[in-house]
Amino acid sequence: MARRASRVNTDEEDVELNMTPMLDVVFILLIFFIVTSVFIKEPGVDTVRPDAVTEDDENPSMLVAVTADNEIWVNRRVYEMNELRGVIEQLLQENPLGKAMIQGDEGANIGLILDVQELLSEMEVEVKISTLQ
Repeated sequence: MARRASRVNTDEEDVELNMTPMLDVVFILLIFFIVTSVFIKEPGVDTVRPDAVTEDDENPSMLVAVTADNEIWVNRRVYEMNELRGVIEQLLQENPLGKAMIQGDEGANIGLILDVQELLSEMEVEVKISTLQ
């Protein structure tokens, strides 16, 4: 019996995978996660927070710090109480469902911290007070 020629090409060819489409997919995923992520606006100052017994993990989108010198810090800048509404409105335009966390220093005026909390509540922002665990 005569042997028939094989239909499979048995020549030694180097098979090379084209990685370009996979790289495109990786970059698209990276861009997607960067665009959809929520960044926390840091206050820009460290405060000495009071201790608390409870332990809840929160992920606020904006942090407001009140220092012992009664300065209000948002997004690494100092603001007066009368300027705070405009700053919070601007942050809410970036993230309408944003939650706020107030970091009040132990030596800060409690009235100022409550004024900040009241302002955030008036603007219908969910607000919590930060403490040490």
